[in-house]
Amino acid sequence: MADKRDIRRIKKRITINFSDDKVVKVGFTQDISMIGMFIHTPYVLPPNSKIKIKIILPEGDVVELMAVVMWAKKVPPNLFHLAKKSGMGVRFLRFNSGEEVFDKYFDKIATPL
Repeated sequence: MADKRDIRRIKKRITINFSDDKVVKVGFTQDISMIGMFIHTPYVLPPNSKIKIKIILPEGDVVELMAVVMWAKKVPPNLFHLAKKSGMGVRFLRFNSGEEVFDKYFDKIATPL
């Protein structure tokens, strides 16, 4: 069955911090697009939660944005590293800073060599 999403997702591992205004947690992107990402983390929040995300790009640039959790899958801690989809899918709501840097970075990783 074909993937119905028309937004290109790029497999890329990038360190991120995220919070729901309470505690800052660390995660990693597993895939990323211009409108969202999958965050691989054992610290999942329920769907419809709004979160702040800080993306630390490989070149050291920082992007800050707001997102909403679209779906989440939590696995037991002892199975976290074995599960491919333990974490949450988020959709970007708005950029607080670094939108141009993010756009340029995404164009770079999305362009085939």
